[in-house]
Amino acid sequence: MKIPVLLMGYVNPLLQYGVENFCKACAEVGVDGLIVPDLPMVEYEEFYKDTFQQYGISNIFLITPQTTPERIQKIDALTNGFIYMVSSSATTGKNLSLSQVTEDYFSRVAAMELKNPAMIGFGISDQASFDKACQYAKGAIIGTAFVKAIESGSLKENIQGFMKGFAQ
Repeated sequence: MKIPVLLMGYVNPLLQYGVENFCKACAEVGVDGLIVPDLPMVEYEEFYKDTFQQYGISNIFLITPQTTPERIQKIDALTNGFIYMVSSSATTGKNLSLSQVTEDYFSRVAAMELKNPAMIGFGISDQASFDKACQYAKGAIIGTAFVKAIESGSLKENIQGFMKGFAQ
């Protein structure tokens, strides 16, 4: 089984390095995709999409509860990986809280029948929040909780122990 490798960061270092140089280097070391939240969609489409595609790098866009259906459709058309559904307007690292508004957002996106799978992130910190997110999406993104787990000691032991907590 191949586990995709994604990098997340800001657009400025990517621009400083050079987008083509960066995509080429990513392809050489096995990076499959990038999450660059501050890369404007229009700039990606006009200037960088061809370069990403040339090197086989997926660009993962984020959507929020406030993202319009039209923008979600456009994002779905521009990506070839998955769509990162930010669970709420809260900051990362908070626990997933499912209000009626949040559940309506998840259901609205699920009903759109997008070509790319949606993955829910922000607030996925334990088995219960992971399972809840997977009721509405194809999977969940475990970010802050994962980083905290690997900071607490041996990387290999903590990753294995942490992931066992999410095993079905």
